[in-house]
Amino acid sequence: MCYYNGQRVTRAEYIELKGLAKEVRKYNFLNTGVHNGFNYAPCAILVASEDGKDFDIVQAEWGYVPGYIKTRAEANIFRAKYTTLNFRSENLYTKEDGKRSMWADAAKNRRCLVLSSGIVESRHVPKIGKKGQELKEQIKYPYQVTVKDHEYFFMPGLYNEWLDPETGQFVNTVAFGITDSNTIMSQIHNSKKRMPTILTEDLAWEWLMEKPGEERLSQIARTQIPSRMLDFCTVDRDYRTSGEATPLAYPELGAIVLTFVDTEELSFNYWPEMQTVKA
Repeated sequence: MCYYNGQRVTRAEYIELKGLAKEVRKYNFLNTGVHNGFNYAPCAILVASEDGKDFDIVQAEWGYVPGYIKTRAEANIFRAKYTTLNFRSENLYTKEDGKRSMWADAAKNRRCLVLSSGIVESRHVPKIGKKGQELKEQIKYPYQVTVKDHEYFFMPGLYNEWLDPETGQFVNTVAFGITDSNTIMSQIHNSKKRMPTILTEDLAWEWLMEKPGEERLSQIARTQIPSRMLDFCTVDRDYRTSGEATPLAYPELGAIVLTFVDTEELSFNYWPEMQTVKA
């Protein structure tokens, strides 16, 4: 799972992202180094225009709320119980029991992109006892993970316009897709071995702007970025409260194994660099 995401984008980067020299002063939610998903705070999503020819960056609460939820208190209970910050890409249309997924309608009608300038995940390392034995208690070492040579990247999202009865206004709520981890992320997020689905710009456009069928959307949602395209570093443990992923070294921490990076075999042949990798 992924519950901590950065969305720090400068105005210049926004203009490049948008492709238009548009006024961006009103977007005051693109200045957060690390969003704590459990705060359900406003974040940035990209939604297609009605004519399907352009997109806008709009505000959404991170934490999907379906339409049948009737109160803000019920919404918070629902988010906590089902942890709707993410959706499992393999359950886009069907749950484990074979029944239709709660995400199916949104996958058809309310797809979006979630912007990221870096995610934060924690590596779990057992404590060592006085006799050199591994203890059940574990130490968490947080890492920030980014895409090499990219200031930001996109994750497939699903959103819903939920009617907030306290204000009488519709509020966008959102979840983004997660998939099986690649080998680097299996070492970093070693308790779950999951990672966000990270899309190329071509796949992001297809997810947001085009009309793929269910099978193709499921494939896109399960895209797995090659390990060699990721950058990562350990960060200060105060990222939840500071809202910043401040690089910090932990001398006692063993290094991530990188010997496999150029030979990693992947299941999905979507990234251009993957054309020479066995599938």
